[in-house]
Amino acid sequence: MNDHDLHRIEVGVETAYIDDQSDPDADRYVFAYTITISNAGSLPAKLMNRHWLITDANGKIQEVRGEGVVGEQPYLRPGEVFRYTSGTVLETPVGTMEGEYEMVGDDGESFMAPINRFSLAVPRVLH
Repeated sequence: MNDHDLHRIEVGVETAYIDDQSDPDADRYVFAYTITISNAGSLPAKLMNRHWLITDANGKIQEVRGEGVVGEQPYLRPGEVFRYTSGTVLETPVGTMEGEYEMVGDDGESFMAPINRFSLAVPRVLH
């Protein structure tokens, strides 16, 4: 069994545009994202830190680093899932997010769980 089998965290993402908190006239576009973190490895692991790169359509990048997610450092046994919703504000109607979670396995090993780039976009309204 290799390390990848021990330490395997899968990250899924769903996004939503929050119309009632957004103000396009003021270049304020609010998005929610729901993250599902699954421990697909064979060892328990704890999420220690997060690192996000949030890029708007103008190429402006916000870098976010911090402990845990939504005030928690979830501990996931093999097969367990942790789900949370958070949000971000962009100055453009379209942008992307990507990043990684720093995890620590029960074997004391620190490893990264990548979060693939995903899009944030105001839905096109059909008239």
